[in-house]
Amino acid sequence: MKPILLLCLAFSLFSCQGFSQKKDSKDQTTFEVTKTEAEWKAQLTPTEYRVLRQEGTERPFSSPLDKNYEPGTYVCAACETPLFKSEDKFDSGTGWPSFDKFIPGSVLTSPGGGGMYGMEEHCATCGGHLGHVFNDGPRDTTGKRHCINGVALKFIPKS
Repeated sequence: MKPILLLCLAFSLFSCQGFSQKKDSKDQTTFEVTKTEAEWKAQLTPTEYRVLRQEGTERPFSSPLDKNYEPGTYVCAACETPLFKSEDKFDSGTGWPSFDKFIPGSVLTSPGGGGMYGMEEHCATCGGHLGHVFNDGPRDTTGKRHCINGVALKFIPKS
């Protein structure tokens, strides 16, 4: 019995892969908008910096954009790249702005944060962390739920 237990323990120790060992496809991407960390810190608020540059998450239900349903476009708070259209927004009940699709070419996805956090999403122009995408969105459209930090977005009303 002890050899089996030791074998299982050894296998689990050597097969574990920590998050720090994972390579993110975002890390190998060259972005159109690049700045030093000092430049990002000077441009962004502390909360925007924590979310967009350090891949943080804002508190649920803290963003006024969660319940915004006016016509318009949601752009990256760091570089103003158009990311999501208001007609693709829905109330997921999670406390974060949610969309069933993004504007083609505007968002990069990469594995990150483990299975329970879905795939990470980043702005394709500046690499800013936006949120995560899950496969539990509206079934009548894409089936995707792009769960986005409101602080990573700016809303541009339709004129």
